[in-house]
Amino acid sequence: MKLVLAAAALGVALAGLAAGARAETIGDVDTAFKLIGPDHKIVVEAYDDPKVQGVTCYVSRAKTGGVSGALGLAEDKAEASIACRQVGPVSVTQPLPRREEVYSERLSVLFKRLRVVRMVDPKRNTLVYLTYSDLLIDGSPKNSITAVPIDRATPIPQK
Repeated sequence: MKLVLAAAALGVALAGLAAGARAETIGDVDTAFKLIGPDHKIVVEAYDDPKVQGVTCYVSRAKTGGVSGALGLAEDKAEASIACRQVGPVSVTQPLPRREEVYSERLSVLFKRLRVVRMVDPKRNTLVYLTYSDLLIDGSPKNSITAVPIDRATPIPQK
């Protein structure tokens, strides 16, 4: 019993830490009713690229409900979709590496993470964003990709 309570406390603590790093929630839709605890959902979140002003990525992903979801102990599905768009004038605040993890969010208490990676395509002056999930041992091949072409008058500085 003490082990279960300790695991629940750890889950709540980790969920609280992750909440500070979460993106802005745009909205959600229920996908399955749960009698006890929140329903299963698909959530849509917005992430502003921290190094590229004027680009926002929208990620949709499943969020597990029920009691385990409410306590932060549920493992969310490893499926996500991404769409990044230019939402204002684009300016790059510093030179970008060819590949960089931009966001990471925990999908389970200990092992699974949702990741968003930015890649630079200098030939086409385009930013490419890839989302996927990984596990401590084995990742998921499920992924989604989007691209934001940048006007040639604004070259993307690279490291």
